[in-house]
Amino acid sequence: MDFRLQHRRARLMGGAATSLALMFASAGMAQAQETTTKPADDNTAVEEIVVTGIRAGIENSIALKKTSTSIVEAISAEDIGKLPDTSIAESLARLPGLTAQRLDGRAQVISIRGLGPDFTTTLLNGREQVSTGDNRGVEFDQYPSEILSGVVVYKTPDAGLIGQGLSGTADLQTIRPLKYGKRILSANARYEMNSEKKLNPDAKDTGHRFSATYVNQFADDTVGVALAVSDISTPTQSRRFNAWGYPTINSANDRVIGGAKPYVQSNNLERFGVIGVLEYKPNDKLTSSLDMYYSEFAEEQILRGIELPLQWSAASLQPTRTTEAGLITKGTFTGVKGVMRNDLNTRDTTLKSAGWNLNYLTDNGWSLTTDLSYSSADRTDVIFESYSGTGPNGVGATDTLGFTTTPGAGTVFSSSLDYTDRNLFKLTDPQGWGGGASGGALTQAGFYNTPSITDELKAARFTAEHDLDFGPISHVEVGFNTSRREKTKEVHESFLTFGGRIADGAPTSRAIPQAAIIGVAKLDLIGIKAMLAYDPTYLLKNGYYTLIADANPAVQTRNWSVREDVQVAYAKFDVDTQAGSIPVHGNFGLQVVRTDQFSKGVAVNPSTPASPTVTDDGSKYTYALPSLNLTFDMGNELYVRLGAARTLARARMDELRASQSFNQNTSRLTSTDPNNSYFSANGGNPNLRPYIADGFDLSVEKYFGRSAYLSAAVYHKELSNFINSNSSSYKDFSDYLFLLSSAQQSQLGTKIGLVSGPDNGDGGFIRGLELSASLQGDLLWEPLKPFGLIISGSFTDSEVTLEKGTNPITIPGLSKKVINTTFYYEKDGFNARISNRYRGKFLGEVAGLSAARIFRTVNEESVLDAQIGYEFRDGPLSGLSLLLQANNITDEPFKTYDNNDPRQTIDYQKYGATYMFGVSYRY
Repeated sequence: MDFRLQHRRARLMGGAATSLALMFASAGMAQAQETTTKPADDNTAVEEIVVTGIRAGIENSIALKKTSTSIVEAISAEDIGKLPDTSIAESLARLPGLTAQRLDGRAQVISIRGLGPDFTTTLLNGREQVSTGDNRGVEFDQYPSEILSGVVVYKTPDAGLIGQGLSGTADLQTIRPLKYGKRILSANARYEMNSEKKLNPDAKDTGHRFSATYVNQFADDTVGVALAVSDISTPTQSRRFNAWGYPTINSANDRVIGGAKPYVQSNNLERFGVIGVLEYKPNDKLTSSLDMYYSEFAEEQILRGIELPLQWSAASLQPTRTTEAGLITKGTFTGVKGVMRNDLNTRDTTLKSAGWNLNYLTDNGWSLTTDLSYSSADRTDVIFESYSGTGPNGVGATDTLGFTTTPGAGTVFSSSLDYTDRNLFKLTDPQGWGGGASGGALTQAGFYNTPSITDELKAARFTAEHDLDFGPISHVEVGFNTSRREKTKEVHESFLTFGGRIADGAPTSRAIPQAAIIGVAKLDLIGIKAMLAYDPTYLLKNGYYTLIADANPAVQTRNWSVREDVQVAYAKFDVDTQAGSIPVHGNFGLQVVRTDQFSKGVAVNPSTPASPTVTDDGSKYTYALPSLNLTFDMGNELYVRLGAARTLARARMDELRASQSFNQNTSRLTSTDPNNSYFSANGGNPNLRPYIADGFDLSVEKYFGRSAYLSAAVYHKELSNFINSNSSSYKDFSDYLFLLSSAQQSQLGTKIGLVSGPDNGDGGFIRGLELSASLQGDLLWEPLKPFGLIISGSFTDSEVTLEKGTNPITIPGLSKKVINTTFYYEKDGFNARISNRYRGKFLGEVAGLSAARIFRTVNEESVLDAQIGYEFRDGPLSGLSLLLQANNITDEPFKTYDNNDPRQTIDYQKYGATYMFGVSYRY
């Protein structure tokens, strides 16, 4: 979709929704005024109204927002179950001030108030959870939305919130069976398909989602049990264009595509999850609960495409070409040696979480609580690359490629070769990438990388609280929490060869066996008809490949472990008083947080560079974090909320690594510029201090009964200790000169080089305005009661100076504008909903080398979803519901670009629309 049309659609939906919101609000205020002035009629019969469906979820969320002492957003179980979402992140991304980043077509991580996922803490029933990636940001597609009862997002913390994030805290919640108070048995089944069908011949194109929930109470309601199970198989298809970059080619600084790596990608995600809750309350004084969560997550990615080295290769750009505003948009490359790739990536993840809570109410009114928890994640990836071409480097036919670059949408090619010809293409190293391998040249016919991550968190919390009658203070809570978190990453990288190194006589190419070929994959996304599709696992299992470990010492420096011991002591005081005639309630308090961080890693020793050594380092620090939350009840359901707090976010786990690598670049041997010298080094920093934010929040909320509200909020966070991930300093590498020959030493331009890595820099600010409304049609006119509108807009600005004297930048993950709009209809069992999520451009995280994460500018996007459903409420089919859902209806592309120029497309991915038909039954 053209980005102008996309922006217009978001603007039209947002504008229409805003106009309706203003109409609703005016009518609602008038109606509220009528209600408050109308005298009560004591003889009027009161009818109990039971609200179900979409409205029940919305009303539960509004009630929680209204009664909270903090500034929060919330989703109830009905909200999650009714939205056309494949993960909890899809639902969270519709809340005011929250956004999501899509990965392979699904929302995976969230940002709160413009700050990236690393600044958000995720809890499960109030307990901090580990993550499956290098960093701290939890990947929400690990948590099935079907088996959670709700989510509360705290935008302002209180002193009793353990594990609070710098930007906010998302608390995933499971059902409490004793509080629920009745038996329920429900089951859901959905069939899923994608509009793209399958892009690879060996892929799946249909899937399912099954879930079941059981809740009951026993022994005179002293024992409660809840069990929820979810099993899904979700296929997605992606048309992926990727450019290496756009180098300049002349003194006029004209740019051209340097290379391309396009794929057709087929994913299949299989996830099994189960949550169990056991509660025991024998009397009013003792309550015990046990929460268990287990999830298995397996994903397979089939990727086929042709990697095309262009300007950054031996290929020649012909003089006949078209240049538009400094970008070459049309031309021809000759001598192109493409690398045909049949890749397979897999990911296996296991998540475990357990928590036991014991609460005892003493005879003198003290409530004493002990909470023990455990969370762990184990993830293993296999990144399997298989290469083929017309011959090894310097041998075989080359291609003549005409190209047309469409600004903002990638590049298409016209080819002179037939990439489906098995007689022309063979298993080999077309670009000679294995020629410089440590230990001697080899035929790199592929690459086999198996990074793994383990993350474990143990915690214990002890609290005591008591009601007070001490002036404005109505309640006190004191507590202590201690935790230990350990995260480890291991990387194993190997070349795929044909039996050994070239000097030992190993062959440089092999024919693709017929038994491995499974058909062709169409590559019309880049203008090339098709390519051979074969199964790389067949080649590995049947001895066509030999694995040779990459002996480059830099590989070992990617291994690391980080341990954090954190103790938190806190006191929180609830306030219930009046300011003149205005009732005021809320809380104030203080957390004291002590952290002991330690890392082990691998570093290159200059005396034995081929044998890296183990290194370790760490640091300790303590911070005091005060907080204040006050709510002023202005009457007529109008509330003014004030929040102020200091919060912290510890550095990314991978940035705390002790590992240090050492690099030599022969192309820079004679350079005299220390910024581009022969020697360099990089690594982590175990002595990093945490990010600090001093925040202020002001929110005005107007409610219309239990089903509608308007809200406006402003906030400002002053940031300090901001971590510069690419900080650098100069180092004298004289100790490394023995690595060079006498001839090389005589040519060496400088012994000074750069050492780069993360370091605490300066600071900045982030500030914003959030507007939101949830309104029902009867505020405007009674016959419109079945209709409703939910709309929110977030407008954010930020500025961070990484080092004194440098130009400020925008915070990674920040979109200056986010607009979420939902229209819905619900009456007599029938419901329909259409939702649009618009997010402005931002600096996002994408996958890099060895499954590492890198930053890149992500273009604006507008994602449109819809659903219709029907619930049978009477008769023999009572309890049965039917649902039809559609996600990403307009096939919105995911786009990133380079050099702050949207025309220089790096990634252009289209995922197709996803359709689901579901049946659910509740008894």
